[in-house]
Amino acid sequence: MDLTLNPDLTLEAQVELTLRLLMGVALGAIIGFEREMHRQPAGFRTHSLVALGASLFTIISAYGFAAPTVDPGRIAAQIVSGIGFIGAGTILQYRGHIRGLTTAASLWAVAAIGMATGAGLWMLALVGTLLILVVLAILDRVETFARRRLSIGPEGYDIPDRQGSSTASPAEPPDSEGQSEDLQ
Repeated sequence: MDLTLNPDLTLEAQVELTLRLLMGVALGAIIGFEREMHRQPAGFRTHSLVALGASLFTIISAYGFAAPTVDPGRIAAQIVSGIGFIGAGTILQYRGHIRGLTTAASLWAVAAIGMATGAGLWMLALVGTLLILVVLAILDRVETFARRRLSIGPEGYDIPDRQGSSTASPAEPPDSEGQSEDLQ
């Protein structure tokens, strides 16, 4: 079996692949900046690195192994699994509240943006980035307005204790997801 691990790529092809990486970093940074503005622990640098890594893995998957028996989809599937591990690290349970779900979801979505840029799907990556920003920025405002207008309780997800009641203290409303809190 002849496996070519480093196919000869023209300079033009290498420049194209480099542009894909740069596009992945830039789009991830844009989404990370939005998360940074909401003071989330996974912000500008984390989102940039996730998009870059996903883009790089996608490129390696497609171009790094030029054998007909190699399945490039296997690496893509592992990107999805790996990002789940990173996303789980951003979800915190504190004083009966779950925080960080939106940031975990944005990391997952940024990995998809990185995969799209790595595959050369420029328009899909740009539209995906725009839609992620709409969800993070505009829908956050819609949700806040609706909560106030409909008198729905404070943001956050309560974790029931063993007796089935919420562990949240009525005197202590949970912080919104956009604010950091000392976890001492």
